Amino acid sequence: MVAALKSQLAQPVNVGLANWITLAQNHYTVAVRNTRLVGQEVAALLRWLEESVQFSRSNVHLIGYSLGAHVSGFAGSYIGGKHKIGRITGLDAAGPLFEGSPPSDRLSPDDANFVDAIHTFTRGHMGLSVGIKEPIAHYDFYPNGGSFQPGCHFLELYRHITKHGLNAITQTIKCSHERSVHLFIDSLLHAGMQSTAYLCSDMNSFSQGLCLSCKKGHCNTLGYHIRQEWHGKKSRRLFLVTRAQSPFRVYHYQFKMQFFNQIEKPGETTFTMSLLGTKEEMQKIPITLSEGIISNKTYSFLITLDMDIGELVMITLKQENRAVWTNVWNTVQTIIPWGREPLSSGLVLKNIRVKAGEIQQRAKLTALSVHLDTVAANTAKALLRLHISGVAKQEAELSSAMPTLPQSPD
Repeated sequence: MVAALKSQLAQPVNVGLANWITLAQNHYTVAVRNTRLVGQEVAALLRWLEESVQFSRSNVHLIGYSLGAHVSGFAGSYIGGKHKIGRITGLDAAGPLFEGSPPSDRLSPDDANFVDAIHTFTRGHMGLSVGIKEPIAHYDFYPNGGSFQPGCHFLELYRHITKHGLNAITQTIKCSHERSVHLFIDSLLHAGMQSTAYLCSDMNSFSQGLCLSCKKGHCNTLGYHIRQEWHGKKSRRLFLVTRAQSPFRVYHYQFKMQFFNQIEKPGETTFTMSLLGTKEEMQKIPITLSEGIISNKTYSFLITLDMDIGELVMITLKQENRAVWTNVWNTVQTIIPWGREPLSSGLVLKNIRVKAGEIQQRAKLTALSVHLDTVAANTAKALLRLHISGVAKQEAELSSAMPTLPQSPD
């Protein structure tokens, strides 16, 4: 962390470390009490610097991990005076004995001019979680929902045993907790690959792709380079998906699909989707619609890509038939919107709409005859050509130039 701060920033910074290990390595309840004492000492140091040298507390940025996040909060509240310190970043602030506490007893937005927090291990066990779940900042980031992190599953325990021996269980548990630190460092080391997070009510809504808006400050950058702007009284909860290793950035896409007809038998419908962009191509992305397909209903879901494929220009869909007697992959026959009439009686796709979160760009196709038929696996695949637009007006102009069908409300 120190090396990243000192080497990756455009302007030189002074970095200080609070060594309170002897107070932290106690019974947990004792360590929690000591966070106030350490916070008071940090506040005293900052006041001394103000009095001794030309130093402004508005330039102070406190970064605290786990219990250290609350130490930073107490330092901000105990410093006193008319002005607050500039910024506090809480990295998976500790949960036990802090969850549900009044703002004065934990890190809160009142402790600095700007407070941001990253929550990475809020999965509860017997009513407790390692990291605090409730919002504690102006912007609270919940990567992958905040409860657990990719690459930290207990299935990784065997790999950790070979590396850490008897400490493997501790390392496995720490993996998600410490991911907050690695995400912050990643934002310093990969300045050109910043992760964007989006305002959302919960991870379930985010997984449906319903929250990829950047209007009115509804998105922000995770980590050091966050935009320090905040309006209103409530904390903002932002969600994003990340990779399992650095660089952690992914590209978020919302896909909306509508069908003319429906599947008679309810159950999961599985597709694979391939995307062709102006820069790269992604093959065989699995998609599962957990509910039966109903005509004219909009199905929305989130897809994330590890690479920037550029502007999306083509899609290939392929439907999987799960019937045991068939055991083949059903292939999309896609007909360009100005093409022929439907050829057979499979699923008929009405339209696909796509929104790219990182560039806030939309793409739309309204097809007269897009089929997902039960046919042999060797049927030639065709592509959906999408007309891309940056704003709604342009999108309407493009769509009006194509044959269209009446749209039903989402």
